[in-house]
Amino acid sequence: MSSLKIQDLHVRIGDKEIIRGLTLEIPKGEVHAVMGPNGSGKSTLSKAIGGHPDYTVTSGDVLLDGKSILGLAPDERARTGLFLAFQYPMEIPGVSNANFLRAALNARQPEGEEIEATEFYEHMYEEMDKLEMRREFTARAVNEGLSGGEKKRNEILQMAMLRPKYAVLDETDSGLDIDALRIVSAGVNAQRGPETGFLVITHYQRLLDYIVPDVVHVMVEGRIVRTGPKELAYELEEKGYDFIRDEIAEPVSA
Repeated sequence: MSSLKIQDLHVRIGDKEIIRGLTLEIPKGEVHAVMGPNGSGKSTLSKAIGGHPDYTVTSGDVLLDGKSILGLAPDERARTGLFLAFQYPMEIPGVSNANFLRAALNARQPEGEEIEATEFYEHMYEEMDKLEMRREFTARAVNEGLSGGEKKRNEILQMAMLRPKYAVLDETDSGLDIDALRIVSAGVNAQRGPETGFLVITHYQRLLDYIVPDVVHVMVEGRIVRTGPKELAYELEEKGYDFIRDEIAEPVSA
């Protein structure tokens, strides 16, 4: 089955275990949301999937279409079809958005081949228009000097250009006002389809009003403690996380 599968994952930062036996499976064509309180390990999960060197996987596995990616470097994971949108997008001084995107696309081409310039810019401008981004952003350094909302739009632009098999969106709604949230969410929704699976990590239900998930998972203390339909997000919004904390001892696998 085509999916991003996380099997009994355990992750440490230094001597502290953050992820404690987490299992999830995100099939292509579906949007899965992971919700949880601060400190539950949501961002740790995204960084471990992406291959951040500060996060040590002590056991378990992450499979992309049946193949483990844990032994791959972050750039190799990206080339297999994984995309990670950060809660705090990093800046890359001296590298323009256009050059960054073109280099990323060329890295996925067969050896000796490159994306044709006219085709590249036509596609990029089309995706920028969807995100209401001005043309001047193509010449600016990646995320340098941009507002929080502009950085998030820039990441969705990257995702639209790279067309990953699986996208992990780590608190994409963080720091967005209502207009930016609408635009960014529309950009994500435009990429939904049978060939892409999404893992959307968020604190709040408000994002899920715009990016409506197929499945909602609740994460507490490094484990999934409940899985349900999209309505589960509304229950969390109404009752908070305390009403499910007694389920930690018997986590529900996805």
